[in-house]
Amino acid sequence: MAIRSLLVANRGEIAVRIIRAARELGVRSVQAYSEADANSLAVRLADDSVLIGKPPAAKSYLNIDSIVSAGMKAGVQAIHPGYGFLAENGEFADAVEDAGMIFIGPEGSTIRSLGDKVTARILARDAGLPTIPGSSGRLDDLAAAEPILAAIGFPVLIKAAAGGGGRGIRTAANREEFERLAPQAIMEAEAAFGDGGIYVESYIRNARHVEVQILGDGEDAIHCYDRECSLQRRRQKILEEAPALVVPSDVREELCNAAASFARSVGYKGAGTLEFLYDQATGGYYFLEMNTRIQVEHPVTEMVTGIDLVRESIRIASGERLRIRQEEIQLRGHAIECRINAEDPSNGFMPNPGNVESVAIPGGHGVRFDSMLYSNCDVPPFYDSLLGKLAVWDENRPAALSRMRSALGELEISGIKTTTPLHQALLADKCVLEGKVHTGFLDEWLAETAARLK
Repeated sequence: MAIRSLLVANRGEIAVRIIRAARELGVRSVQAYSEADANSLAVRLADDSVLIGKPPAAKSYLNIDSIVSAGMKAGVQAIHPGYGFLAENGEFADAVEDAGMIFIGPEGSTIRSLGDKVTARILARDAGLPTIPGSSGRLDDLAAAEPILAAIGFPVLIKAAAGGGGRGIRTAANREEFERLAPQAIMEAEAAFGDGGIYVESYIRNARHVEVQILGDGEDAIHCYDRECSLQRRRQKILEEAPALVVPSDVREELCNAAASFARSVGYKGAGTLEFLYDQATGGYYFLEMNTRIQVEHPVTEMVTGIDLVRESIRIASGERLRIRQEEIQLRGHAIECRINAEDPSNGFMPNPGNVESVAIPGGHGVRFDSMLYSNCDVPPFYDSLLGKLAVWDENRPAALSRMRSALGELEISGIKTTTPLHQALLADKCVLEGKVHTGFLDEWLAETAARLK
């Protein structure tokens, strides 16, 4: 059934992105909004809008009953979850389907099996993907970790079995640290995800974070090549690039084909991402997890492949088979994305909501700014600090770096502090320019160069 109307169950820049994709497909969009977002750009752009609750996310964007009721009241055929909030909640997907609407994404059962990192690791291993040495299943108490620690040694990562976003993760250099940090990880996981299960795995030093974008229609799946997301602050991505910098072409083909094969093996439907760690010392790669939704950093993949991932995911949810064959997808040039957050990097990245007095958006060939901003808009204090994503494309990485520096210089957001100065400083750093980074690089860099951001 062709989707002719959808409810956007999200906010900010991704809501705007979905509304625009829907409009291009001739699909009517209805924006779900909280009281804090009544004057948001998404509400302004959508064909219609519906209030779902008070500002706190628990009373609006995380309220399954309210969102499903809003979709039914608006008479839409489908609901798009975007990313974050309920995007990877299997119960939400089930509730949408039970109400007679289409969930734009995988089935609830798929979300649940892949959202549990331990289950996903087992599925990946069974499908032939390499996984980092560690526990084969959930560890519900610390005693169960003893034989694993004896086998893999230290250092180790302690990870929450459920959830994501860098929460519920600790690094233990020795047994004493493990005994101190593991209970913290369990408590944080229980508080954040309602699930205190953990697992442990070897810690790979100076690893790169590489991920593969896939599209599946429930029967077949294709990959749209890889991205690199190694520049992270406290495991939160800051800057992304496509393709990944250090992956040789033969390994890239092997890695991406393996990701698509895994998506086929689980009958994946929609847009999704497999995340891997790449070991620079050995050239090996290891499956980390799968994100069962559109990623924040999807623009860089769209820029190097020419594929509109949001539009394709709506088509797939309508029941269409994949329109693109794997052999038709070619990498072209290089793309970089900087996440622009309402945070003050000179003051410990303190969130900085408030009124945006004016906005000057950079332009020109190969420049894209996905954002929620307009002059005299308000950035509420209740949600994630992401304002927008500045992305550029050029024929090679040096040219893309030059274009990004120019675009950052043109971007003006007055009235609040943003992370633009952080990106300008990073793109002047020799190691970043040469691609000599790893997942711990940015935290180390910030500790050494915080004065540059003041």
